Amino acid sequence: MTADDATFDRLAAAFRRFAAYETRENLSPLYERLSLVVAEDRDLLELAAHAMPGQPPPNMLFAAVQGVLTEHTDDPLAAWYPGLANGRAPDGDPGRAFRAFALGHRATIVALLESRMVQTNEVRRSALLFPAFVEVQREAGGRPLALIEIGPSAGLNLNFDRYRYRYGSFETGDADSPVLLDCEPEGAMPPVQSGFPAVFSRMGIDLRPIDARNEKDVRWLRALVWPEHDDRRALLDRALAVAREYPPRLLRGDTFELLPGEIRDAAPGTAVCLFATFVLNQFTPGMLERLAATLAALSHEREIWMVVLGASEFIRPDRATPESWTSLWLLRFQDGVREVRHLARCNPHGRRITWGAAAPA
Repeated sequence: MTADDATFDRLAAAFRRFAAYETRENLSPLYERLSLVVAEDRDLLELAAHAMPGQPPPNMLFAAVQGVLTEHTDDPLAAWYPGLANGRAPDGDPGRAFRAFALGHRATIVALLESRMVQTNEVRRSALLFPAFVEVQREAGGRPLALIEIGPSAGLNLNFDRYRYRYGSFETGDADSPVLLDCEPEGAMPPVQSGFPAVFSRMGIDLRPIDARNEKDVRWLRALVWPEHDDRRALLDRALAVAREYPPRLLRGDTFELLPGEIRDAAPGTAVCLFATFVLNQFTPGMLERLAATLAALSHEREIWMVVLGASEFIRPDRATPESWTSLWLLRFQDGVREVRHLARCNPHGRRITWGAAAPA
């Protein structure tokens, strides 16, 4: 594969943005350093260019390298990955070790880049979705929810009501669940004191759904977790165990082909509630316009709610900017009209939430 100068410039800018806006807030010093290394290395940028269209190259390259590295834990690069280091202290420059490993295993990494997608199933985001679903049920007059997730990966957030939660000193949820999600409220407490909203049905639509029982799929999910985040990996493993016991209904296919039928088939007396967490950022502007138009058209048949975490370009395409904190939005489609409400500012991985905070300018 040959990349031109414009492609190299675009990729380099993507890695610099990743270092500036994502790794610092979400505490990955290793990926922050490596992002800046990749941004200046044409061989590594050429490797990253193999990511499929619409997939963020930094996330893809780093996940592919980490996934291959788990099979080669004796390599010097492993010393820089806390989960693989086995007590070894890093020696020298991680950039040099990263370059040697990535280029030395180029064929295997390219195969992952060309076949996989960013499908991070961040379980702690359920702590952000939970209060949003409470708001949907309140607006819907107490009707049970018919949940439909766009891009669910393994569907772990569809099991949100099978987890325990701790918001500051307040605890709620399934006391017997192996999954405990901590989310620090900054300011007002989100509306979770009354417990879970009723869920009538739950399903997801994904181009390539992840099977919680498939070893290769699970390895890819774990590779998407950043090296320093052992707590996220542990939560992922526990949530996968829940998903194996309570597998959500996941459909493989195109959202635009499958979504209308699922909305129309939702049981009478339920509140149709779509949700998407950091997947709409992989949609092109044309796809975002098509999604909005599709939901507006379907809302002439029945009312639709949609919870959106991140992807503010779907809400306000003229003002979308990369931010280390993100936004939680609630959309309501009725009779062809879209209403938008900003619910909260929050950490992208669900560690903190500022309920009722003003929408970003």
